[in-house]
Amino acid sequence: MSKISLGIIGLGWVGASTAISILHRGICQELLLNDVKPGLAEGEAMDLNHGSSFYPTTHVKAAEISDMKHCSAIVITAGRGGKPNESRLDLLNDNITIAKSIAEQLKGYEGILIIVANPVDVLTYFYQKFSGLPASRVIGTGTMLDTARLREIVGRKLSLNPRNIQAQVVGEHGDSETILWSSATIGGIKLRDWNGWQLAYESEIDEQVKRAAQEIIKRKGATNHAIGLVTATLLKWLLRGEKRIITLSSTISGPFGLNEVALSLPTVISDKGISEILEIKMDDNERNKFLKSADVIRNAIENSSY
Repeated sequence: MSKISLGIIGLGWVGASTAISILHRGICQELLLNDVKPGLAEGEAMDLNHGSSFYPTTHVKAAEISDMKHCSAIVITAGRGGKPNESRLDLLNDNITIAKSIAEQLKGYEGILIIVANPVDVLTYFYQKFSGLPASRVIGTGTMLDTARLREIVGRKLSLNPRNIQAQVVGEHGDSETILWSSATIGGIKLRDWNGWQLAYESEIDEQVKRAAQEIIKRKGATNHAIGLVTATLLKWLLRGEKRIITLSSTISGPFGLNEVALSLPTVISDKGISEILEIKMDDNERNKFLKSADVIRNAIENSSY
């Protein structure tokens, strides 16, 4: 069996959390690290290797971006992080410049790119354009984290394990994201029919999900652990070809009449990347909000410096 190699570009808070989550899952035999800050990737590799007695055998080392072209997947967290009260879209032009530089160094790469850096939807679009990879192989983590946050909050509200909550967030990973309350269920029962559920909870939880990152950044400076777990889990499901359906961001053409915009919809994944994007049923209010979210992302793409 051939050795599975993965790469991480950007070893800040998110990159480091992603690395340790990957190692604990034992999903690769080689993990390559890169960061623009001199010595950082090498230091992280040394530190992680010192813990090798406590995770499945994996060799971790620093590498140039150009040396990652044999990797099955490369995670990109590189970019300027968010500041308190700054939206993800406020990061746009700084991080597009970084994206262009990284994509140029990856010319000829044929694996899967996982985009984590924000604004993730716009950067997913530009990485796909800059790299020349098919849209099916440039995947943004999108609202996978927002969906996890939603399920955790609803589960806490109802004193249920979040794994029991079937609910999704679509659109932008940001302020215009849309929660699909109309299709949310618990154990086959519509959430809105669940004993004790109140419609007033929806606007309250909507705001909590949207504000989650800002509330964490305000207290500790960055969000990192949950997105690291999200990214490592996504990689595991991709590499194992598990055919999971997840809310992920990609450049879409067709669903809901949208073209040349990247956003999150329920997506079927395989070991080749994205297999199918689902045009999920929404009520009229949700559909309008979702299409407005697409407009927000499209405007950001069109008004960027590229």
